[in-house]
Amino acid sequence: MIASIQGSGLTGQRARDRLIERLRAEGIGDERVLTAMRQVPRHLFIDEGLSSRAYEDTALPIGNSQTISQPWVVARMTQALLEPVHPALPPPRRVLEIGTGSGYQAAVLSLLVEQVYTIERIDELLRGARKRFRQLGLKNITTRHADGRVGWPEHAPFDAIIVTAAGADVEVELLAQLHPDGVLVAPVGPPAAQVLQRWRNTEQGWAAQDLDAVSFVPLLPGVV
Repeated sequence: MIASIQGSGLTGQRARDRLIERLRAEGIGDERVLTAMRQVPRHLFIDEGLSSRAYEDTALPIGNSQTISQPWVVARMTQALLEPVHPALPPPRRVLEIGTGSGYQAAVLSLLVEQVYTIERIDELLRGARKRFRQLGLKNITTRHADGRVGWPEHAPFDAIIVTAAGADVEVELLAQLHPDGVLVAPVGPPAAQVLQRWRNTEQGWAAQDLDAVSFVPLLPGVV
């Protein structure tokens, strides 16, 4: 359950509903994802000066050379994360996010899974995200200020991992922290040629499925 945050005009419920209908028209078919995104007040996750654009389907700056992802990309990644590897498997319960950013993706996930673990390398961004989680009453999100490329082995294995910055390839350390039936969703590749990939375990080992062309900030080492 998320605390009720009312907006008005371009940040109100009608604006959110229009965004959801746009996402549905653009191929997002998982009603669980659409319901969660309708509930999360995206305007709280961006600078107040940009709040009138919160429910446009576009990425927006959040400071520190980072962005809040385009809503369609958030929905697409979340939908891919929830899709089971085998029809008999339950939805993921424990999810690791690499790159908290504003906290918007983690907030959406928190309405869909039992526990979200999220790592951010930029302390200023993480402090802002934590404040928003408290404001919204989201108590199933655990945060960490660290280099996300190494994951969070103390809480592994995870049912799913979502990476919100692009590396040249998927980090082996992250795949090692997945449950054998888990999935990893991440953008991979150089800035002009990034592809959203969904990784799963096969008889030949971990294998990637290309989903969509995307554009993300780079996955960087260390902490700030």
